[in-house]
Amino acid sequence: MMTFEKRWVGIIACGVGGLVNQGAQAEGFIEDSKANLLLRNFYVNADNRSGTAKPSRQEEWGQGFVLDFRSGLTPGPIGFGVDALGMLGVRLDSGKGRHYNANSDNFNGVIFPTDHGGRAVDDFSSLGLTAKAAIAKSELRYGTLAPQLPILISSDRLVLQTFTGAQVESRDIDRLTLTLGQLEHAKGRGSSNEQGLSMSGANNARTGVTSNKFYYGGGIYKPRADWTLQYYYANLQDFYRQHFFGLKHSLPVGPGQLTADFRYFRSLDDGKDKYDPAYDTIGYYGPGVNKGSVDNNLYSGQFNYAVGPHTFGAGYQRSTGQSDTVWVNQGDGSSTYFMTESQIAKFQHSGERTYQLRYAYDFAAQNLPGLTFSAMYQNGDHIRSDDGDRKEWERDLTLNYVVQSGTLKGLSFSYRFGSLRSSYTGQRDMDENRFIVNYLLPVL
Repeated sequence: MMTFEKRWVGIIACGVGGLVNQGAQAEGFIEDSKANLLLRNFYVNADNRSGTAKPSRQEEWGQGFVLDFRSGLTPGPIGFGVDALGMLGVRLDSGKGRHYNANSDNFNGVIFPTDHGGRAVDDFSSLGLTAKAAIAKSELRYGTLAPQLPILISSDRLVLQTFTGAQVESRDIDRLTLTLGQLEHAKGRGSSNEQGLSMSGANNARTGVTSNKFYYGGGIYKPRADWTLQYYYANLQDFYRQHFFGLKHSLPVGPGQLTADFRYFRSLDDGKDKYDPAYDTIGYYGPGVNKGSVDNNLYSGQFNYAVGPHTFGAGYQRSTGQSDTVWVNQGDGSSTYFMTESQIAKFQHSGERTYQLRYAYDFAAQNLPGLTFSAMYQNGDHIRSDDGDRKEWERDLTLNYVVQSGTLKGLSFSYRFGSLRSSYTGQRDMDENRFIVNYLLPVL
């Protein structure tokens, strides 16, 4: 581990040293530089309660290190800088019976990459560099990126999922943020290797079906503090095209605050997905046909009412069209901006109707600041299949505590429990426990 950390420092120091030799030009680069080290301890126990395929139980425990260095910008009309993201995951416990993956050449376990014997590796690491240039309130970034956008979310587990490409973000127009980008590769949250981009339903690495062109663009407009309007367009070449529209509004109602959140995804086929079965996704295309071209609408609405320490929520989502809703997904762990994104499932199947209830409580009202609890229940039905409509439900519980003061201020502890039951073909019933400890340490 020490050797890897020294390699991080050495690469960053080379970039800093090069600018120091330029004298005054390095002032903004160095003075505004920041670095944080995220220490994350992650334990997961997943019990696959139905089906006979291995593994019937997955259990892994690891320690993660994420060093995030962000330089300042050199002075002048155009400022230049460089960022670095170094990540290391160390296995603390696992075994072949608790990690084994039959497709070990292609996919990872719950947290760690899989070696050729079907076991979790002892450790894995990666280093990503990003060059950046800024003018006024616009910034161009090229290299390692971790987008957090409705059409693409960088997922995390022990460490982060990252992408390679270029992105421009502009805030030059008041209350408007515009984003434009192109990505070429992905590095999974449990991997040291880059790979091509794929989508849900077509992400079997054995087929070699990937793309190195993901185009996206759009923006967020906030006409007032209580209104947010969003539109984004995404195109994974030869797989799908996708439009996203979002609207959020909050207003005082009685003693509390009501927030409304509406989202709509329109997904369409693109290029080879129209005629090449290797690029097909999952869905229902008629009797005996469960794969085909992308064609989906995903509508959702959610209302949350916060009053005192309580937050009550309810939502509804509907998926229509022949295919499931699609997203960038290599098959090694991913996240979405669906209203129904949860600990285990996503509730995005063709024809699916999902009803959702949420509740959260802040124990600061009981003189326990930093302690919070949340619960979510989702029930999906009308999933289209050959043998009639299928159903699924999930219950998620989360208990968090963040140290509020003292030497360990910011240290957080989280326990998450998810329980999924489904009659959908290919989806196993599952109970999953997660214990997570996070501590963000400023180092520069």
